[in-house]
Order: sequence, then structure tokens, then C-alpha cells
Amino acid sequence: MIRRVPIVSTLVVLAAVATMVSLGVWQLHRKQWKEGLIARYTAAQAMNSEVPWPTSPAEYGRALYRHARVECAEVTGMSAIAGRAADGRAGWAHLAHCSLLNGGEADIALGWSADPAQPQWSGGEVGGLVAGSDKGVRLVAAPAQAGLVQLAAPDPRDLPNNHLSYAVQWFLFATTALVIYVLALRKKWRGEAGG
Repeated sequence: MIRRVPIVSTLVVLAAVATMVSLGVWQLHRKQWKEGLIARYTAAQAMNSEVPWPTSPAEYGRALYRHARVECAEVTGMSAIAGRAADGRAGWAHLAHCSLLNGGEADIALGWSADPAQPQWSGGEVGGLVAGSDKGVRLVAAPAQAGLVQLAAPDPRDLPNNHLSYAVQWFLFATTALVIYVLALRKKWRGEAGG
């Protein structure tokens, strides 16, 4: 007896499997890219020289995890977000939103406290490490300002690198799709043989 394989269904399943495998391979490439990025940022963190404060998105990546200095001419706002002290305690990171002396703006993570109440700070010159933020970058002050406790330094190893697990998931999806399709074909062929 000749076992017929449905052409359209087989092509659809093979196209889906090929897509899943290519997504898995893409995630493996993303893993290599992320590991290189983390290594670059780790090397940048060890550099002692300061970089100019980044003023555009094109400059953000080159400044991350480097030392920088800004002159906060005017505090235009204050906020608090979840943060960790250098000793690991969880609490609040206090941010000052500043207009800079030479133009532009910067967010400065002044320091840590267990209390979300805003500290008093009127600006001035601040040095620290450039860290990523939802607005692009912020300066993590070192030493802490406004009588606050030192925040944990930004660490490039905290960047998520879960691309290997995503790749494994895509390869498992592809394998599962093939197994289910083969089982469905076998069931179809048994039905044809019995009928």
C-alpha cells in the first residue's frame, strides 16, 4: 500500500519548523552579541578616564559604565525609584532631574535611602558612573550626594542574557511540531489501512 503524504500540510509544517529553527539560530547569534556587549561594558567599567556627558542616543552606548561628570545648574524635579545600596540593602534610589550648566539635561541618581521622602539637594558638580535608564542614561553619583548612602554601582553583568534559553525553546517547538505531524500522519495512515 502506498502511503500518501499531504503536500500542502507538509509544506506548511516544514515552513513553520524552518521558521522556528531560524529563530533559534538568531537567538544564538543574539547570545554571542550580548556576551560581547557585556564584555565591552565590563572593560569600560574598569577605565578610570572620564567621558563627556552623552547628549544624544548615538553617544549613550559609548558612555555606559564609564566615569563622567556634570554640573547641575538647576534641579527641575526629584523622584525615587527602587534601588540598592552598595552594601546590598533594598530601598529607594533618589533621582534629581537637572538642567546642566552647559545646556542639556541629566538625571542624577544621588544615592540610596530606606525612606522614599525626597532629600534636599540644590545641584552642583557631580561625578559618577553612567548607567542605562528608561530615558537613555543617568549618572549614578559617586560619592553619594545629599547625605544619602552610596548606591550600588551599575554592573553590566546585570544585563539580561537569556538568549540561550530562548534558542532552546525555539528548537524544542520545532521538534515538537515535527513529532506531532509525524504522529498525525501515522494515525491517518492506520485509518486508511483499516478502512
